[in-house]
Amino acid sequence: MSQSGKTAIGGMITALSVVILMPTALELFVYALPAFAGMLIMFSVVELGKKWAFGIYAAVSVLSLMLVPNKEAAILYAAFFGYYPILKAILESRLPKIPEYIIKFAVFNAAIIASYAILVKILGMPFDELMGIEGETGFLAKYMLPLMLGLGNIAFILFDVATTRIITVYLRVWQKKFRKLFPFK
Repeated sequence: MSQSGKTAIGGMITALSVVILMPTALELFVYALPAFAGMLIMFSVVELGKKWAFGIYAAVSVLSLMLVPNKEAAILYAAFFGYYPILKAILESRLPKIPEYIIKFAVFNAAIIASYAILVKILGMPFDELMGIEGETGFLAKYMLPLMLGLGNIAFILFDVATTRIITVYLRVWQKKFRKLFPFK
């Protein structure tokens, strides 16, 4: 694919990713839309390569941090969901399964903990509000953080499996159609 073709596709993916992140003003989509926008990066890994995918990730991260109203969603994209498809492609092509999954879980947990540390310490968002435990005391307040991290790891497994399956479907079905629709030389 030509440089101008890669630039055009990269620009479309960047714009679409930022637009996808915009509705995160609705709290319901704070986790789903960064994950969905991150899935567009895997498309760019396949069609454009890891270097272009990283550039698209960087552009979307900067634009979303400036434009997206919900900073939690923008930070989750920048801290994990945006680069994860690139990391996934690298790890799965170079490592055996066990070290691959150890690294994936370590990166996920570090990114999520860092994201919420940034939201609370730097952006000054109330921790109780982020965890959904405003005014709660006792058992719920005490164990909410480990519970949320545990549920997050389960969601991460589902995200990883879904990403693999979407890549497989793209390569088997959609890639030929995409290349016919956009025959960049």
